[in-house]
Amino acid sequence: MYDVVIAGAGPVGLFLAAELALADCSVLVLEQDQEPASPLKTLPLGMRGLNAGSVEAFHRRGMLHELLEASGVDAARVGAGPGTQGPTAPRDVSHFAGMRLDAAGIDASAVSFRLPGPAMEGIMTSLDAVGTVLAGRASGSGAQILPGAGLEAVTQDGDSVVVRADGRDHRARWLVGCDGGRSTVRRLAGFDFVGTPPMFTGYVARVTFDDPQKLDPGFNLTPTGMYLRTPFEGHLGMMDFDGGAFDRSQPLTREHLQAVLRRISGTDVALDEVHLASSFTDRAMQATTYREGRVLLAGDAAHIHSPLGGQGLNLGIGDAVNLGWKLAATVRGTAPEHLLDTYTAERHPVGAAILDWSRAQVATMNPGPNAPALRKLLRDLLDTPDGTTHVFHRTAGLSHRYDLGSDQPLVGRTAPDFRFGDGTHLGDLLREGQGVVLDFTTDRRLRGTAAGWKGLIRYAAGPVSDDLGFGALLVRPDGIVAWADGHHPDPAAFRHAAARWFGEPTP
Repeated sequence: MYDVVIAGAGPVGLFLAAELALADCSVLVLEQDQEPASPLKTLPLGMRGLNAGSVEAFHRRGMLHELLEASGVDAARVGAGPGTQGPTAPRDVSHFAGMRLDAAGIDASAVSFRLPGPAMEGIMTSLDAVGTVLAGRASGSGAQILPGAGLEAVTQDGDSVVVRADGRDHRARWLVGCDGGRSTVRRLAGFDFVGTPPMFTGYVARVTFDDPQKLDPGFNLTPTGMYLRTPFEGHLGMMDFDGGAFDRSQPLTREHLQAVLRRISGTDVALDEVHLASSFTDRAMQATTYREGRVLLAGDAAHIHSPLGGQGLNLGIGDAVNLGWKLAATVRGTAPEHLLDTYTAERHPVGAAILDWSRAQVATMNPGPNAPALRKLLRDLLDTPDGTTHVFHRTAGLSHRYDLGSDQPLVGRTAPDFRFGDGTHLGDLLREGQGVVLDFTTDRRLRGTAAGWKGLIRYAAGPVSDDLGFGALLVRPDGIVAWADGHHPDPAAFRHAAARWFGEPTP
């Protein structure tokens, strides 16, 4: 019997598998497709944006440089080059509803608790690059990946889950569905999936234009929809506000794509050939809970929305990082009571906020007689420093704060990447998937207390380049601050916080 079976070998399933294997859990990943390679995963159609929060997650598990290399990104681009400490402000803030924003407008002083480090910015990558890095890490850590294994049935009792895939039964203590927006696990396990219907059919395609000069580059909002031309030759994106009627209902022929493009662009542009095409909608749905007994959901299996703003992959990686250490502690028997319940409690509000962020963009782009006035108003607001900074906060993955019951403003947020005198960053200390207590005091008052969680919490002491006014912090394995105190930290308060997340100390 496995500790955990994961359905789906996409980035979310693979990241989760790597997290669990890092904690010595036995993991089986079932993937419906026989071959992981697909032209839909490579550039340009497989292009994805990883925000600063996701890049930081790769840094914290020692995968950043491998990811940058696979993505063709210069390490210095994100402040990860030798001897660099990272830029002081981001250089790209993406867009809102197709309206690009200038990163120079960001008020860097408003980005709270941010320190220079190896992972300062988001990057552009591809599903293929991310999957290759994560598959290597998961399998190299001991996870078993089984391709060509489509799910047929799921049954569970109080002690285990039985997953039937391609005529074989696989028993595990836990099952996690990471099998996408049309999740079989979600359906078979009886999760409720609720939300709002689509307003558009979206298209991404690689085509050959007869007369590409008729189409402007970048995002183009028109009276009938939106089209996008990227620097990749022949890369085309479109949004047709048809209520999602066409998605997957008919073949994506050259004639259909050309007709939609002409209607949206208002030109007589011609497509000579369609090499590859796919469709999607802005249907925004979310599971009401991420856990039903011994079955959990993560990534698109738990929530779907339009790809506007590139938040889907980042949201899923956040799920995997949050769930991984909690499920591993539950498997090992070291988790305090109800730890696994905090997965839904923490991640469901984040997912709901991203769905609303997506809905707001769709509403802004929806054609109609009042649309130009609404866009002009938003354009004026977004051009202010406050507006640009707000969008950056929301899209960079740095604004989330879990409610951990503390008034301390850093608790519940991603930890700053504190840098010690020898050049070690906090991110380096998190590579083994343990919690970390940072003690900046001269009397090392927390050393003895932290020893009670040997193997679960790593103790690190010493001066740092900037302690931000703190004397000590407890950081969870997912990089979230669980406790913080001033220059005279209370060992009893630390002990209470550590017991909440890591169980009672050993004698």
